[in-house]
Amino acid sequence: MEHFIVSARKYRPQTFKDVVGQQAITNTLLNAIENNHLAQALLFTGPRGVGKTSCARILAKTINQDENEHPDEDFAFNIFELDAASNNSVDDIRSLIDQVRIPPQVGKYKVYIIDEVHMLSQAAFNAFLKTLEEPPKHAIFILATTEKHKIIPTILSRCQIFDFKRITVTDAKNHLMQVAAQEGITADEDALQIIAQKADGAMRDALSIFDRVVSFSGKNLTRQAVTENLNVLDYETYFKTTDLILENNIPQLLIEFNEILSQGFDGHHFISGLASHFRDLLVCKNQATINLLEVGQQTKAKYLEQSQKATHAFLIKGIELANDCDLKYKTSRNQRLLVELCLMQLASILVDGEKKNDKPYIIPPSYFKEKGIKPVKISSEVKEKALEKTETEKQNNTLSQVEEKIESSATTVSEITQNKDVKSDIQEDNPESTITTETPVAVEKKPGLIHRERRTSGLSLSSIKRKKEHEENKEEQIIDPKNLPKEKFTESQMQGAWIEYGKMQDKKGERIIGSMFAMNIPTLDEDAIVLELPNQSMKVDMEAAQSGLLQFMFKKLKNYSIELKIIVNEEASKKYAFTPQDKYEKLREKNPLIDKLRSSFDLDI
Repeated sequence: MEHFIVSARKYRPQTFKDVVGQQAITNTLLNAIENNHLAQALLFTGPRGVGKTSCARILAKTINQDENEHPDEDFAFNIFELDAASNNSVDDIRSLIDQVRIPPQVGKYKVYIIDEVHMLSQAAFNAFLKTLEEPPKHAIFILATTEKHKIIPTILSRCQIFDFKRITVTDAKNHLMQVAAQEGITADEDALQIIAQKADGAMRDALSIFDRVVSFSGKNLTRQAVTENLNVLDYETYFKTTDLILENNIPQLLIEFNEILSQGFDGHHFISGLASHFRDLLVCKNQATINLLEVGQQTKAKYLEQSQKATHAFLIKGIELANDCDLKYKTSRNQRLLVELCLMQLASILVDGEKKNDKPYIIPPSYFKEKGIKPVKISSEVKEKALEKTETEKQNNTLSQVEEKIESSATTVSEITQNKDVKSDIQEDNPESTITTETPVAVEKKPGLIHRERRTSGLSLSSIKRKKEHEENKEEQIIDPKNLPKEKFTESQMQGAWIEYGKMQDKKGERIIGSMFAMNIPTLDEDAIVLELPNQSMKVDMEAAQSGLLQFMFKKLKNYSIELKIIVNEEASKKYAFTPQDKYEKLREKNPLIDKLRSSFDLDI
């Protein structure tokens, strides 16, 4: 059996040109080597599998090559790799420092590659500082890490930092196509696209997934084989689900979701993928953002086709509902019901006040064709005009009926004017009374009948005319503060109004404020209400409720000069009964016979 080498090792980059997706960094390193401008301490940082260690090895090999050297010479004697995850002590760093002093036997530079440098201990970092700042001229240090934030700032300040980025889906897919061609494997573009997306920006992960799928499907790599092996939902699943949502076919939608669950897929994975699918459809709605869609050409054509069926408002609402379901999924006790409810809401989204599948015909056109009747589509404008006509007819009928009743009543214009004058005089004497727009009409009373005050209808044309004339002749009334009522009231009246207001607050649900009014009864000092409270916090709460209280007191006591004075007395808290003994003393003060009851039955407090 021939020894198998995984693709991640077999196709590991040997030159800077082979590095995928890091052109900015590789060009910078090449220019630094050519111009003899290379720093002696470099820090490569970035996600896993993006080429940090590969670039370090290529750099170590490149700087030692001469024109006479063979390109395949690896200069293994000049390259030292140290895994800081297992060699992170001070002794390991001291051993490294001792080796640095010895110049290279072959080549110009000795290169020390320290991988996972963030795993070094604090003491090891401190021991490494001096050597890293002033290394010998033949030594170059390349530090590689995935977690730059764990490295102490004194180390970062001594290094030239290169941030490696995640490899894009397109670059990873193109590299996989080259690998598949060299291996003699026929692969669908969509299949490699799914592998690249699953790798999440790591080329090593993409090659590992590629090997696994090839072992499953052989030399022919199809999209169906990839989705089955990687346990990911296919694009077709989301296209079919979206079509059912747009058709408002809730029963079939629930059946489709049940089939997805029966295949072993997680509901959380499905709903998050559906949100991403809506996002991709939204991206396709505009030519400026269509390049953000990272799919193959065939799949892109399907996205463009389906995006024409869905409106912009529907996609925005769909993303919102799916994202909300995604957030609630982990905390939900019935996760399947949560997803099914989300799907039903998606299929019931209203767009511009009408459902997505709203049809212009209430009865199908086939029914009219069978009867020999040509179906007519009624536009919204015709419907509105018909409704306006109906409302106008109803209003005219009502107006005519009301006018007939008013004309039959024994009401004269002079009596109406007199009533207005009397009413205006009453309003001037009593500013609290409100001005009503309806005018009372005098009706001839007949014996044996119950008479109610008749008022002119607001729908009568004559009534509207009279009201208009009244509004024109009415002068704006300005309330003078001096004319506000200031009737005298007693302390018992004030306390009764106080308790009444507290009960009103309690009914509204303001339990704390209501209890404060019940427990603290104020006293009267002329027109000032004096309230004594035991602490400052109760005073703050009472001041917050002061505005509504005073408005109530003004109207209840008919005195607009009332003031509220709040005094904080810390000793007042002693009158409250907190312990059982205090409560017993309170009860005994109210009824001394309770002491006799306790002694007769030998009760404990």
